[in-house]
Amino acid sequence: MDYYIDIRLRPDPDFPEAMLMGALYNKLHRALFDLQAADVGASFPGHKHGVRARTLGDHLRLHGTQTRLQQLMNADWLTGMRDHTHVSEVIVVPKNAQHINVVRKQFNTGSESRAKRYAKRNGISEEEARKIYAKVAARRIELPFVQINSRSTQQRFSLFIEHSKPQESSVVGAFNHYGLSSNATVPWF
Repeated sequence: MDYYIDIRLRPDPDFPEAMLMGALYNKLHRALFDLQAADVGASFPGHKHGVRARTLGDHLRLHGTQTRLQQLMNADWLTGMRDHTHVSEVIVVPKNAQHINVVRKQFNTGSESRAKRYAKRNGISEEEARKIYAKVAARRIELPFVQINSRSTQQRFSLFIEHSKPQESSVVGAFNHYGLSSNATVPWF
């Protein structure tokens, strides 16, 4: 991951930042899926966490090789977003960059369907299962997220994203079609 591209959202009075980032990230997911790319990582340098401030911000950074990033940008996946973004050239990562892991986190949010499945699996009433899951649902999630449409399952869901603490060394590995990895790192600067 020696190169990166910065994509910044331009302020827009008609669309909230979170909506624009959601549209941008959905387009990225579709492009990575179509390219079957497992070598492009994503990070969000302006992300914020906390119950009231959980946002990915206005800055998406893509990481990869120069060849792969150019291939991605040649795919013209930003159609419809060009007026809302400023896109850098492919740039060399600074030599002193630290590294972080950007990973998807999944939470049990206590949905009705989960409670029903839990009741069925454990031989308890749905009412008992709802009470158990109510405690889970009361937990406050502080990670930033984006609403995403899965290219493979066609389902819409909240994708929670966690940035690890910076570390000195990089970890090589594969990325999913969201640009996230359970173990690989991306440069952080």
